[in-house]
Amino acid sequence: MWATLTGAVLFISGLLYMAWEALGRRLSQPPQGNPKQTLEPRGQGLRFLSPLRNWVGVVLMVIGGILLLFGMR
Repeated sequence: MWATLTGAVLFISGLLYMAWEALGRRLSQPPQGNPKQTLEPRGQGLRFLSPLRNWVGVVLMVIGGILLLFGMR
């Protein structure tokens, strides 16, 4: 029972951590000369979702998933 609850807490914590990191990135300031440019940096794409940048969240989710799988026995 404790393993299932701990696994659920770790999994949700990892998910929230990754969401916080993805949404917490600041946008760049617009240039003074050309106000038509967007605030998004060039070429960012989906790199902010990379496991290398969010390894803490991935590790929490993996450990939580393992505890959830083995805690249900």
